[in-house]
Amino acid sequence: MAILLHRLGRTAFRRWPIFLGVWVVALVAVGATALAIAKPTTSAFTIPGIPSERASELQQELFPDAEDALNDTSVTVVVAAPEGSTLTDEPYADRIAQLVQDLSESPQVLSSEEAPILDPTTAAAAQEEALVAGGATPEDVANLAPVDPDGRVGLITLEFDVDEPTDIEPASQEAIMELADEASGDGLQVEANGPGLQLMEISGASELIGIAVALVVLVLTFGSLVAAGLPIVTAIVGVALTSLGVTGMTAFVDVSDMTPILAVMIGLAVGIDYALFILARYRSELQHTDDREEAAGVAVGTAGSAVVFAGLTVLIALAALAVVRIPFLTAMGLAAATGVALAVLVALTLLPAVLGMLKGKAFGGVVRRYDPKRDSSGRVLNNGVRWARTVGRSPIAAVLLVVVALGALAIPAKDLQLALPSDSTSPSDTTQRQASDLITEAFGEGRQAPLLVVVDGRGIEDDAARQAAFGEVVAWAAEKDDVAHAQITGTNADPAGDPATATGATVLVTPESSAEDVATTDLLADMRATQGDLEESTDVEVGVTGMTAIAVDVSDRLNDALPIYLLVVIGLAFLLLVLVFRSLLVPLTATLGFLLTVLATLGITVLVFQEGALGLVEGQPLVSFMPIFLVGVVFGLAMDYQVFLVTRIREAHVHGADSVAAVVDGFRNSARVVAAAAVIMMSVFAAFMLMDMSFIKAMGFALATAVFIDAFVVRMTLIPALMYLMGEKAWWLPGWIDRFLPRVDVEGESLERAHARHDDDRHDDDREPQTTGA
Repeated sequence: MAILLHRLGRTAFRRWPIFLGVWVVALVAVGATALAIAKPTTSAFTIPGIPSERASELQQELFPDAEDALNDTSVTVVVAAPEGSTLTDEPYADRIAQLVQDLSESPQVLSSEEAPILDPTTAAAAQEEALVAGGATPEDVANLAPVDPDGRVGLITLEFDVDEPTDIEPASQEAIMELADEASGDGLQVEANGPGLQLMEISGASELIGIAVALVVLVLTFGSLVAAGLPIVTAIVGVALTSLGVTGMTAFVDVSDMTPILAVMIGLAVGIDYALFILARYRSELQHTDDREEAAGVAVGTAGSAVVFAGLTVLIALAALAVVRIPFLTAMGLAAATGVALAVLVALTLLPAVLGMLKGKAFGGVVRRYDPKRDSSGRVLNNGVRWARTVGRSPIAAVLLVVVALGALAIPAKDLQLALPSDSTSPSDTTQRQASDLITEAFGEGRQAPLLVVVDGRGIEDDAARQAAFGEVVAWAAEKDDVAHAQITGTNADPAGDPATATGATVLVTPESSAEDVATTDLLADMRATQGDLEESTDVEVGVTGMTAIAVDVSDRLNDALPIYLLVVIGLAFLLLVLVFRSLLVPLTATLGFLLTVLATLGITVLVFQEGALGLVEGQPLVSFMPIFLVGVVFGLAMDYQVFLVTRIREAHVHGADSVAAVVDGFRNSARVVAAAAVIMMSVFAAFMLMDMSFIKAMGFALATAVFIDAFVVRMTLIPALMYLMGEKAWWLPGWIDRFLPRVDVEGESLERAHARHDDDRHDDDREPQTTGA
């Protein structure tokens, strides 16, 4: 591989106009195609085969005109009079009447004589009349009332006249928001939420902040303005292609509205880092030769080989998300994997082409001369060497300190609570969250967390027995713990016929707790556990659905899929690392280090984002798919640093250094660059905490934390300490495996250099006396 990449690097450097032209054509072609075929992204999280989806299918059989919960386009406008007043007082009544009229005339809003939008008091009277006529009890009426018992808070319900939420135009959503703002005043509070108002504000500010920090780090690393800009420019090309590719992907599959953000976040971070590693090696090679083309070839052949295998580990981790058979997660993984693949291709081809174009100006704009300190024998003496020697003095203490510290940080992970994003988990300063809080205060926590029981009575021939069975289902649900109320809200009887002929019914179960509360999850589990006995005793078939049930089922499926995913990812990556390092112990310690990183990261994230520690955010459950996606991304990034650091250690070992000298030499040549890469990646991820979406905030924080822990604590402290302790055994590999594995030559051993390496540069002088261990 090193020879092939060496040739690729030289060719790209020499024939730079062709390579640059190909990338420009690719950008134009992909961009034009993507924009021509693109469709809107979706905010729905569906998983085929979950119980709530099967119940929803049953509902469609019994009620063909019923709306799928995932296609709900409704909006709830909440109006609240001041304390001590009611909605019928003036001037609030007039304001609300005008608001209802304006909402009826808003773009894309469904409003007609058959389905008018009513103010809360009018809607309450009409609803009570209809419910009483259908045999509802006073408790049933109160449970669905659009006005609270005090008459102070009311709900105006409307929906957009579209087939799917993705058909709602942003201008239509903004019109609702503007009307709510205009109606507010004189003590009347007006807020709005609901599926029809799920907005995705995507701003480029986060990316720009991450890029700005990366530029500063690169200037400090290279001391050159031109060189500092190269990794950023090439990474932006890869990110642009990734974004356009994700846009085009919407024409063929449903793409979550979070997918583009995550793809950009990861693509930008690895794109800068991969280019940084190759550019740093290129500068290092220029110290040994004046032949820039050869230096580019060697840089791509050595550092480029590490980039390929580092990228492969990330690709495995992200693409393997398809194994868990969750469509939206698969789309996320493939989109992010595409970004990583493009980052690798850009680093291997576009970067050397740009170097060929710039030639001697690649390190222009000098702000600081690169003049590393050297010891008495002429070898570079930097902080990487100093740190490696420090760890080597007491490797056992280093291992114990890291394991104990990360283990302690992982403890809060045992309280991990997961949920899907909702209005009640939005930031407290948003109208969606304020509307949710008003509803909770006025109507109770469970009002926004209903469970819908679909009852199929087609197996009962007698009409009276079937109606009695429907009543038994209501009683069964009402007796459950944490149930505030249960009632029949619809049947499929012919409106003009006998109501007793209905073969299906829907039972609305209102919990006492919120959708995110563990009690609601336990309620759903209890209903599912006992529905078999109910079906056997009543001869009906039941299923529980609704957005609350769907959210719980999605979280459960993701949790169940995590062990399978871990097994596939770790297994494949372990084999890849065995191939790269030709060792069993090095991949094993790399994997164990990754597990420590993930557990500690989850613990810290739970502490900060779920428990609200440090006051950075309001405590709330973490989004359901965060752990599995975090595992995939962190594993890939962890193996990045493992590959870049340990390949330089192995390179020194391959060229004759003993186990101690190899570790020191590896840190001499790679620690500075890896540290810079980690700081860049941390800044890119941390910048996404400035976005409004709580999930993106949490993911950005978690990824930045994971990079810090893995790069500086695990890879730069734990791994070298373990390698000191393992000594030559670190490179042990059974003979039969060694004969079986192909040789990929990541270290570039087969390359013929213009400069020779002398063994005496890596010998006993790098040894440090060890006071403990080894």
